[in-house]
Amino acid sequence: MMTFVSAVAITELRVVRGGRCVLEAISCEIAAGSVTGLLGPSGCGKSTLMRAIVGVQVIQSGEIQVLGQPAGTPALRSRVGYVTQAPSVYGDLSVRENLRYFAGVVGAGEARIAEVIETVSLAEQADRVTGNLSGGQRARVSLATALLGEPELLVLDEPTVGLDPVLRRDLWAHFRHLAGSGTTLLVSSHVMDEAEHCDELLLMRDGALITSQTPTELRRGTGQQNLEDAFLALIEQQEQP
Repeated sequence: MMTFVSAVAITELRVVRGGRCVLEAISCEIAAGSVTGLLGPSGCGKSTLMRAIVGVQVIQSGEIQVLGQPAGTPALRSRVGYVTQAPSVYGDLSVRENLRYFAGVVGAGEARIAEVIETVSLAEQADRVTGNLSGGQRARVSLATALLGEPELLVLDEPTVGLDPVLRRDLWAHFRHLAGSGTTLLVSSHVMDEAEHCDELLLMRDGALITSQTPTELRRGTGQQNLEDAFLALIEQQEQP
């Protein structure tokens, strides 16, 4: 696996959708081998930014470099994993059948299929039809498909929504393990307590990036120990004349 100082570098990104500017002048970098949290309220532009990074969002202007190449370059397809908010799997196939299909796309074998099923805690549901699973279980099937190819960059849009606390804890532990082996993770959430698990935080509001800091820097700069309170304090600081 090749290592880059920055796995993702974004410069003056602007995205317009439906005649409305949804991302304005976004510039930031995501360090290779890190877990970076993309946080902010629903509708602030997190999903649009992630879509731009994986190369499926038309951009108005700016530049995005991913693993040393322009976002959306065909050569990146096998190197970037992407999990959308809505599960992207086949509802009429079983969990195992879904994974076998996607394994064929990325060249993964049966051993890897079994491994990712265990990782997302779906061993007991492996032969059940995916459409009959709960929303949280279907989301885990989507995550498993993204893990099959062992991507260098893993982009996860709200991966823990609807999951119980134990599974959320276990998934975050696995995310940390992936980062330790060199994978770069960008994880979005609107739940500020998940910021505790991240090396770096990208905090968004109303289509703008308001800061890029570590959790420790955010606490120090706002004087707040609770990260949600720190986020609110940061907003108040910026709104002051």
